[in-house]
Amino acid sequence: MSEKSVTPLEQKKAKILMKLRNYKILKKKEFKNATGFVAKTPQGKTLVYCIPSEGTVGVAYINQLAKTLEEEKLESAVVVIVGRYTQAARKKALVHGIELIPKIFPSFNIFDHEMVPKHEILPPNERQELLEKYHVKPYQLPNIKTTDPAVIAIGAKAGDVVKISRNSQTAGEYNAYRYVVQG
Repeated sequence: MSEKSVTPLEQKKAKILMKLRNYKILKKKEFKNATGFVAKTPQGKTLVYCIPSEGTVGVAYINQLAKTLEEEKLESAVVVIVGRYTQAARKKALVHGIELIPKIFPSFNIFDHEMVPKHEILPPNERQELLEKYHVKPYQLPNIKTTDPAVIAIGAKAGDVVKISRNSQTAGEYNAYRYVVQG
């Protein structure tokens, strides 16, 4: 990876992502080749957001980040980059619980657009009620991929159920449910 400084675009993407997921920034840290944010989630877990410079993220970077997570006693990380990730880095990140944000992730709040409905992850109790109400298993719901920008923005993982709330002229508010699958 190059030794360039972090671009404003990367920081903007990271800040939008943290805002959409309701993360609170606890502190900003500078690393050798990245800028990171230590943030707190609504569930109380602490995460680090590393925003590396342009270039390709490989296994060495993921190993370095995993070591940092262990040293700082952090549970997971999210990596935002305008470059790309190697396939080996993707596999290694999955093992360490590191989320890799694709370079196509927008640098603006997608939910500000009038055509993008509200998306939210269903809590376990609401999920159970929904499945019992319709007498279905989660995999029987229509699917939405983990690569969908709205799914990335809210932080949904494979196996989650997402509630999509749309406004309708005839039905008022209409709720659709999607099962998140690996994309």
